[in-house]
Amino acid sequence: MSVTVLDVKGLNCPLPVLRTKKAMKDVPAGGTLQVMTTDPGSVKDFQAFCEQTGNQLENWSEADGVFTFLIKKN
Repeated sequence: MSVTVLDVKGLNCPLPVLRTKKAMKDVPAGGTLQVMTTDPGSVKDFQAFCEQTGNQLENWSEADGVFTFLIKKN
């Protein structure tokens, strides 16, 4: 499985989603993008992003103020 990592810690809305949108262009179909952010609003932002783009939010977690999202490209 192909996993690309995007670290957008320290950036606030809308930058994490904008950077993710740009990074997804380089992820192969069926590949996964792991996004790490410190913006608490990103949980709702990435849920909406995946609904709008048709990609799948496979999982997300939070540890020590860092939110990690796994987004599978369809």
